[in-house]
Amino acid sequence: MAAAKENGKHEGKKLTREQLIANLNDDLSREYQAIIAYVNYSQVLKGAPYMNIAAELEKHASEELGHALVIANQIDYLGGMPSVTPKPVKTSDKATDMLRFDLDNEVETIKQYRQRVNECEELGEYAISEHIREILLDEQDHAIALATALGIDVPKIPAPSNE
Repeated sequence: MAAAKENGKHEGKKLTREQLIANLNDDLSREYQAIIAYVNYSQVLKGAPYMNIAAELEKHASEELGHALVIANQIDYLGGMPSVTPKPVKTSDKATDMLRFDLDNEVETIKQYRQRVNECEELGEYAISEHIREILLDEQDHAIALATALGIDVPKIPAPSNE
């Protein structure tokens, strides 16, 4: 059941408000991770090829802070206590590794937020799902910027399951 809970699934049982709070706290920890990574990477990327993306990462850090505030507010609205712990941040001395770490994190974030939209709607929390849809717009833009900087296509992100 722990693996199912981590993926935002609830194995055929009705999703509870507490599970939604836990899943949103997981998302909040991912937002904290993104803030830390973007702050760090934007300052340590070196060389002319990375000047533009470094400036973009600074902007992403600010946007991720905004996301964290929105998610924390929604957790509080639901009666939960917002997380204070980030997911682990990977570091590297190679610019392409850092950009790849960010892209992988954005893809996971998009995947999780798509699932969260379904969960919010299952519980009738339509306003929360709208907030998350707004965040998804930024997260998709972040993934596009990172993939472009890496010279690759944005990885395909599977549709959320309806379990």
